[in-house]
Amino acid sequence: MTATSAFVGGPAFARWCGWVLIFAAALVGPLGWLGPLAFAVLLSLVGLLTLPALEVREADRPAVLAILVLVIWSAGSTLWSPYEPEALWSSNAVKLTCQAVLYWAAYCAVRRADPLDLRRAMTVLMGGMSGLSVVIIIEAVTGAILYQAVREAIGDPIRPDLAVRNVAQGVFVLAVLWGPAALAAVRLGWWQLAVLMAAAIAAGALGLAADAPLIALAAASAAGAAVYRWPILAPRILGAGAAVFFLATPLIIWVMRAQGAYGALQEQVSLSWSMRMDYWSYAVDWISDKPLRGWGLDASRMFGPGIKLHPHDAALQIWLELGVIGAAAATVLWVTIFHRLERRAADLGAAAGTAAAVSYLTFAAVSFGVWQEWWLALGALAVVSAAGAQRLALGAPAAKGSSRARRASTSDPISE
Repeated sequence: MTATSAFVGGPAFARWCGWVLIFAAALVGPLGWLGPLAFAVLLSLVGLLTLPALEVREADRPAVLAILVLVIWSAGSTLWSPYEPEALWSSNAVKLTCQAVLYWAAYCAVRRADPLDLRRAMTVLMGGMSGLSVVIIIEAVTGAILYQAVREAIGDPIRPDLAVRNVAQGVFVLAVLWGPAALAAVRLGWWQLAVLMAAAIAAGALGLAADAPLIALAAASAAGAAVYRWPILAPRILGAGAAVFFLATPLIIWVMRAQGAYGALQEQVSLSWSMRMDYWSYAVDWISDKPLRGWGLDASRMFGPGIKLHPHDAALQIWLELGVIGAAAATVLWVTIFHRLERRAADLGAAAGTAAAVSYLTFAAVSFGVWQEWWLALGALAVVSAAGAQRLALGAPAAKGSSRARRASTSDPISE
């Protein structure tokens, strides 16, 4: 055995993975408030530093296959896409390839991390999310006065309305990570912090004009509770719901329009929701022109003014750009995610993972573009956090080769 292989399989590498995760956890809260765009750099750095942890286990194969299909088909679709990136390094096809490798390595690092260091990382994440919660509550009450003060201090002042919009992104971050962070709070004896985080999401949604996080919090709480109560049935129902979303959304909108229900509903909603529904309607029309192969990666950028940048719906964007193959791959990925949350008995870790997944999927359905770098990084961070919370819920069994204290567990935190 070489020195390198001994390090990768030994306790020193397990500690290294743990400390890298602690470093990342310490930055999540500040970045969630001041600059979520930096999540892409943070997760890429974590993946790069823990790249030797990269592995594909048998239970990982369906998800890995779906990701490979998405990446390869996305890259191939640039051949017919009307959108041309300014340079090779700005191409989403290149970025997706790098992200797939590095973000998967970051996920694998959780499985390899020393249990005591992983516990520290989850403690730091809990503290960071609690601090972010306090800041969001203050910002919601004061109109983002703290954020404006920081921008003034660095010589880059910002208009109050833009400050509110930027700070509102932190509410989305908190909503996605709330499940794993709340579980860490409960397991570490600070359940009050879980309540604080939920209150901050509600306050941010109301005070920063970001209604989607409140919807996501309600959906995530209900889904997490259902998975805890029905640990086999509920994940299967959620997986079926994800499949319907990714496969049937264009058809559902088309049927609603044909029956007149779509227009009637659009007249009743607020301006922001009405604009989203306009994007969705335009997207369905263009999807019907090329339903098999799609228009190509990033093609939705070229459909203005009917669509501004992207349709604000993940299913419609994937159908529009990647066609039925992309939609099928996305379906397999999300069905696999929920299948991996099935348990034989009630499991708080599975409930926390479900909350993160449902929050992310809720926002994907109404808010962000599929390929936004920070958004994909937040999704990877949710997976990493959920995996860490699951190991914490199980008593964090030691990584192979670790000589530090261990606690027995009967299940793989992610692959059961």
